[in-house]
Amino acid sequence: MLDTLLRALPARWRDTARDYLVLMRMDRPIGALLLLWPTWWALWLAAKGTPPLGIWLIFTVGVFLMRAAGCAINDYADRTLDPQVARTAGRPIACGRIAPRHALRLFVALLALAFLLVLLTNRLTIELSFAGAALAALYPFTKRWTSLPQVVLGAAFGWAIPMAFAAVQGTVPALGWLLFLANILWSTIYDTEYAMVDRDDDIKAGARSTAILFGDADLAILGVLIAGFALTLVMIGTRAALAWPWYAGIALALAQFGWQLWMMRARVPAQCLRAFRQNNWLGMTLWLGLVLALALH
Repeated sequence: MLDTLLRALPARWRDTARDYLVLMRMDRPIGALLLLWPTWWALWLAAKGTPPLGIWLIFTVGVFLMRAAGCAINDYADRTLDPQVARTAGRPIACGRIAPRHALRLFVALLALAFLLVLLTNRLTIELSFAGAALAALYPFTKRWTSLPQVVLGAAFGWAIPMAFAAVQGTVPALGWLLFLANILWSTIYDTEYAMVDRDDDIKAGARSTAILFGDADLAILGVLIAGFALTLVMIGTRAALAWPWYAGIALALAQFGWQLWMMRARVPAQCLRAFRQNNWLGMTLWLGLVLALALH
């Protein structure tokens, strides 16, 4: 897909454009999708059905801008770690194809674009956006001083949830914070799976993660987190008086989690990565369950 887009550019610009698109992970949309699904959960819950088109567009475009910004600051923060990890050694900053200062400038530019979108909402949403920007900038550096960077990622990825409630309802009710908690649990689950791919390299490089912290108990702890996530989803359904498709979606999500744990049983990196990617379908499953539940409400 990138090659098709790049063919529209003059040949002398293509390599540079490719490097910047790769820096923003435009070649790997999975991260944006994992941010998109909980944002859509929040928008549909807050609106108790289909959200206003303008708000939906603002948050959907904002997801891709913020994910791109997060990737730029992440690779800037990891510029000395990425060359030591086999999976990330080919990234543009790690290879020297993009200067770190240029990644910082891109991060600021993408944040500015996202903020322009937020200005189209209301005061509370604008105020909340500053905390979201701070979380996006903070997360990449947490793997140096805490073994729980996946939890910080969950907060950063989930901050669109209270913002969505604020944009639609003008306030953030308890339901919004409960959904925010659910997303932190889910993000910790799938990003631990992702960290299991690089665990050996991360240990050598001195990085920290929940995958390293959990050690041999990783699958068991993931099972506990999955149970907590499912319980939180049930509480959301009860509080919002959602119809049966929501609970059917939870059941299907649990089946998908079971498949993920089975795939990772031998801790083979390729299978851990496959399990991580499967979370895109899990997020979509829950969104479809929510849409149907609200339609029957």
